[in-house]
Amino acid sequence: MQNRYTGDIGDYGKLGLLRVLQSTGLTIGVNWYLTPDETHNGDGRHVDYLTVAGYRPCDEALWLELGRIVSSKQREVRALQKDQILKATFYSKPLDFFGMGKSERIETRIKWHKAALGSLSGIDVVFVDPDNGLVVPSAAGTRKENKYVTPDELAGYYMQGSSVIYYQHKARRQNSFYTDQHNRLIASSGFKDASGLGLLFRPTSQRYYFFIIQPAHFELVTDAVTKMLASAWGNCFYPL
Repeated sequence: MQNRYTGDIGDYGKLGLLRVLQSTGLTIGVNWYLTPDETHNGDGRHVDYLTVAGYRPCDEALWLELGRIVSSKQREVRALQKDQILKATFYSKPLDFFGMGKSERIETRIKWHKAALGSLSGIDVVFVDPDNGLVVPSAAGTRKENKYVTPDELAGYYMQGSSVIYYQHKARRQNSFYTDQHNRLIASSGFKDASGLGLLFRPTSQRYYFFIIQPAHFELVTDAVTKMLASAWGNCFYPL
């Protein structure tokens, strides 16, 4: 996540999903995986949904709140951290590797993740929001790794008793590539008895939300997702 993305259509989808889960009584935690803003592309400009009437019925209160944020031009994640948008525990410390060598990046990330685990301990559902999704071999150990989440970090939340949802950017690959990747992940050590679920968010560029569900949360989470897909959100989300 970068501050410049605040209020775009991706936020509308992810926050809408988390608000549905919150309505069941599940507690929500968010790690933004906040990284410094980049300027080499136009990402974050996808706010046309705020002028399209078809999006409003999905979650009118959220649609209005995000519209106010975008109009204010105060596009920072802290603007999203208020109860009328999402009653949640937020971890927003940036993961910034600027000017660091590899050993320092590793040490910084370990400390950053340990602090995140502490902040989000005891939460039912933890959502993690890296720019790109699950780490790929070409990024592992590089300065760009802060734009990804690692399997060990996801396992850390799961082993604390949280169900986990992570954002995954869709590149030029078939859906099956990402669902297979997710299935291998939850079958690995660290995710004992986990169930998986995936949603494709279709507006603008395609985005995935993958779930790693604790047995104790399975019924609440799956029922909530089923009801969401039967609502106006069903025009935006597609089950995998």
